[in-house]
This record gives sequence, structure tokens and C-alpha cells, in this order.
Amino acid sequence: MAQLIKLQDYISRYAWDTYRYPTQYIRQKKEQWECFYSEWLAPSQQEEINIEEHIEVEDAKAKNSFLQKWKERFIKSSVSVEDLTPDEEIVKRNKPPLKLPETEEALKQVFLDRLLEIQLKWASSTVSQVSVVDSSYYNDPLLRFLLQRFPDTYLVMYRPIFAVKQAAVETDIILITPIGIEILSFVELETNEVIMAGDERTWTITAQKNEEPGRLVNPLISLKRSEKWIERFLKAENINIPIKKVVISRTNHILYATAPYQTEIIDKLTFPEWFQEKRTVHLPLKKRQLNVAESLLRNSLSYSFPRPEWEEE
Repeated sequence: MAQLIKLQDYISRYAWDTYRYPTQYIRQKKEQWECFYSEWLAPSQQEEINIEEHIEVEDAKAKNSFLQKWKERFIKSSVSVEDLTPDEEIVKRNKPPLKLPETEEALKQVFLDRLLEIQLKWASSTVSQVSVVDSSYYNDPLLRFLLQRFPDTYLVMYRPIFAVKQAAVETDIILITPIGIEILSFVELETNEVIMAGDERTWTITAQKNEEPGRLVNPLISLKRSEKWIERFLKAENINIPIKKVVISRTNHILYATAPYQTEIIDKLTFPEWFQEKRTVHLPLKKRQLNVAESLLRNSLSYSFPRPEWEEE
């Protein structure tokens, strides 16, 4: 499951310590899956398993105790990296049981869905700050696809908002892999029309029957703009890494005379091969990759407010 290191302009735990959280996530995901899977295999223990959909700490005393641990860590270091908190554990006890699926494949999906919730939490909160997440992100099919179908070592910035000359600039989806950066633009229509790509400001959507041809804004315009800002941020810190622009349609054919420079166009015919290639990458996290992530996170905007419990304290 890829890691969501930035969501729009929400505060991110990864911005606190970009070099520790990615490896921590991979380790804890493995540990939680082993625990979750072993519980599922043991029929006598299965009733005790619970996957929480809405998380809250039941016991106020336990909550305050955990808060104290957070504060102790925060005081010891300007950067605090905590393990999964009780409300983030995949396997929970002493709560009404939830019937788990019978097949291992279905179990994996339940596990990934729970991880998605945790990823959204990590991408919208820190120990002391929290951002209000739009509920639509929990059901965003594209976000779910990117996080649940790509390797753990892929870092996703989902339409991040950067600070550029005292202005807020939203960019396309940024995928930071161990070997480079890919800026993604998804162009997907609900119908099966063919998209005619070109150099103009708009692309043509082939007409059905006697209808007039449709138009859509050329996604390369936004991709080039995103690339420009990313290159500027990285150049300022002397970071060199390959950057590729990618237009993707999982639902439509895209026809073009000549492929744009340093841009890949993936339509529904070439998508399976492209997707399989991404999924079979088994490279570890790279230092340069984390340098890139830290630089982009540093230049992105974040809006948040103190956690209520911290204000009370």
C-alpha cells in the first residue's frame, strides 16, 4: 500500500520527520498484518477481532495517559515520532466483534481498507495539530486506487498545494518512487469515446452518432505547470531526480500523432502493462527519494489547529 504523505493543504505527519515515518509505516504495516492474519487463522480468537470504522478512545484515563506519553516525547525532542496509537491499531479487543470475511483475499481487502483510514489520519494530523478532512476523501475511488494498489515504497502527494510567490498553487498528483518522480493526470470519461490528443489548448472527444465533438482541457498544460514548480523547489536544494509527466485513462482510448516530450500517454489498452510494471517494482526506499519528499513537503501549505485535548491541557 503506497504511502499518502500529503493530501491537499492538510497537515501531514510525514512533514514532521520525512526520514522516519516511511520506514516506520512499512514496519508497522507488516507487524499489524501478521497479527491480524494470525488472529483470523485462530477460530477461537476470531470473535475478539474488531476493525474499527469510527475511532475513539473509550477510557478517559487511558487517553490522558497516552497524551502524557506524547508530551514527554515532544519535550525530549523537537520532532516526535510515535508508534500506532491505540485508535490506530488494526487488531482491537474488548469491543463488539465484527464478522470477518471467510477468504484470505477478502481479508486482505478489509485490512487495506483499515489502513486507508490510518493513512488519511497520518496525512491530516500530528501529535498536537489536526486538519479537518473532507469526508469525500474516504470514498475517493482514485485515491483508494493509488494507495491500495501500489507498493509501500511509493510516496503519494495527492493534489498538494504549494506556496508560490505568496500564492497557493494546486498541482497534479505526484508519485515519488525510488527511481524518480511521476506527475499524474487522470483523464477518464464515463462513456467509451475516443480522446484525440494534440498540441492545442483542448483535446477533442469523438462524437457519438450525430452529436457534436466534445472538448476537454489539455492535461499537459497543468502537468507542465506542476513540473515547473517541482523543478524550481528541487533545484533550490540541488536535488537532481528524473521527472516524468504521465496522462492516464483507464476507461478510454487516447489517440495522438506524436507523443509529447518527456510525457507518457497511457490509455486503456496500455494501462494494464504500465500498471503491472509499477506493481512489480520491489526497490527499497532511497535517500534521494526521501530528500525529494522532504523538499516538496517543506514547500507545501498546511492548515491546521491544535488538538482540543492539547488546548485543554
